Amino acid sequence: MLSDKLVSVIIPAYNHENYIENCIRSIAEQTYSQLELVIVNDGSTDGTHAKILPLIKLYKDRFVNVVYHDRGHRGTGATLNELIALAQGEFLFQSASDDMAKPEAIQTLWDFMSGHPNYALAVGDNEIIDSSGRRVYWDSDRNNVEDESLAVYKTFGDFLHSTRKNINFHSDQFGSIDTLLNGNYIPNGKMFRKSALLAVGGYREGVVEDWYINIQLAKRYKMKYFDAPLFSYRWHAANTIKNKEYMKKVTRNMRWFVKAERIKLAVRRLLRLLVFAGK
Repeated sequence: MLSDKLVSVIIPAYNHENYIENCIRSIAEQTYSQLELVIVNDGSTDGTHAKILPLIKLYKDRFVNVVYHDRGHRGTGATLNELIALAQGEFLFQSASDDMAKPEAIQTLWDFMSGHPNYALAVGDNEIIDSSGRRVYWDSDRNNVEDESLAVYKTFGDFLHSTRKNINFHSDQFGSIDTLLNGNYIPNGKMFRKSALLAVGGYREGVVEDWYINIQLAKRYKMKYFDAPLFSYRWHAANTIKNKEYMKKVTRNMRWFVKAERIKLAVRRLLRLLVFAGK
């Protein structure tokens, strides 16, 4: 590790030639100075690789270190694990290659994480942008609307709150194992503690990757949520969540994983009760 103040920004890039420039620029414009940029191009078949190369040259002096790997397609889970292994910072800020971070995002999250060692993850709210980068909102069916007066959800956080009305996002409920086993609700633009990711074994392929890793972290650590929009979540026709066949497959696998985790949790709690009763 170069420094305990170093934040490694990890970006798994895949077929986002129209968005990768804005993504990288948003990282270069962060108010936090000690940044490492780590990108893995996961076998993109469009012009993503060609867009990344000049950007690395343009911003190389902005970063403490820049790492870029261009290789064949292996999938999101494998790519994220590779990025984690390549990163030299103890704190990792993760961004999809079609999203953008607000200038103060990394500073805000690092200020909290650096002073709270029992937390593995910190994240802020997400504003919603469309394919052109315009600020938009969602109607009741999560369709983009430009008129704020027609919005049912003004941010991604608004939508997540609506699906988890029984969870206090500003308490220890946020990111707890019991709540996450009922469904994922952690927004995008997360800062992780690298040692925590390694302690839980990293990501797994063939499941809903972010939900999976959130559950694994929740077994051992806490998570923090900030109401302020620190990230721009791009909602467009090619979002992974809109790939119905892929989502059907990984969601089915996740259900089996969650069922197994519920059983393990129930057994652990029962054993603790038995131990306590025997004292």
